[in-house]
Amino acid sequence: MTATATATTAEEPAAPPTGRPGGRRHRWGVKCGPYVFLAPFFLCFAAFGLFPLLYTGWTSLHRVELTAPERMEWVGAHNYLRLLTDDFFWNALANTVILGVLSTVPQLLMALGLAQLLHYRLRAATFWRVALLTPYATSVAAASLVFVMLYGRDYGLVNWALGAVGLGPVDWQNGTWSARLAVSSIVIWRWTGYNALIYLAALQAVPEERYEAAALDGASRLGQFRHVTVPALRPAIAFTLVVSAIGATQLFGEPLLFGGAGGQKGGAARQFQTLGLYLYEQGWFHYHLGRASAVAWAMFLILLAAGAVCALSARRLGRGRWP
Repeated sequence: MTATATATTAEEPAAPPTGRPGGRRHRWGVKCGPYVFLAPFFLCFAAFGLFPLLYTGWTSLHRVELTAPERMEWVGAHNYLRLLTDDFFWNALANTVILGVLSTVPQLLMALGLAQLLHYRLRAATFWRVALLTPYATSVAAASLVFVMLYGRDYGLVNWALGAVGLGPVDWQNGTWSARLAVSSIVIWRWTGYNALIYLAALQAVPEERYEAAALDGASRLGQFRHVTVPALRPAIAFTLVVSAIGATQLFGEPLLFGGAGGQKGGAARQFQTLGLYLYEQGWFHYHLGRASAVAWAMFLILLAAGAVCALSARRLGRGRWP
């Protein structure tokens, strides 16, 4: 009996130590390890994202000049109330909306068509996919300067092509709608391929059985596109809508470089000055940091509103109902 009990006791696993420091360290490591790995992200976000946002909001409530940033005079909501009566601000807001529509709608439609073409088996498909991504990888400055030369009034290639078909030259930089169309074309050229690859990735996840079933039902290529492709791409379309709305609100580099020496004004008549350019003009040309901060927070609120609208549209798209 004693030998058997002793053998049984020897074979039983030893209980884990409960009061030893090593056990506590292990439990603390298991609990705190994920937070330690996430801490660098939150620290960087707090230093370079949250703090500048809050400090900009605090600055927008003061009168601050770039020449003396340490002198801050409390003015409350004066900078925001001034924006409500500032015609230049409303002009910049209108230009931002117009440029956003002119660049986003053709961009997404072209991206959808290109993705559909690349979805079929083409020769050198990898080459065409890389070629689509090349404009996105190109510098904003390089792309804008090339388009400035293309849209030149006297020696631009676009006006030369118009003259070849019997049309007169267009002053692209000083016109109203011509300048808006020119700036929008730069945005379209840069971002169409990026959105096309997003749509292409979503298309490759669609089962081929759906297309085969649609073909057996007698659906043409156009019918398959309408009833199979578009419903399958609703989440991707919603994503690109949100990203395009954010990019349109923050549009800055293309109109700045297209405007030349006075690019911060968005043309001689401010015909393509965006909110980003207006903020830049207020802060770095007129030295009004308080007003520039108010414009920045106004842009932030507009982004939240645009994001809410796009989120509602995305929800409707996800449920199968177009807005």
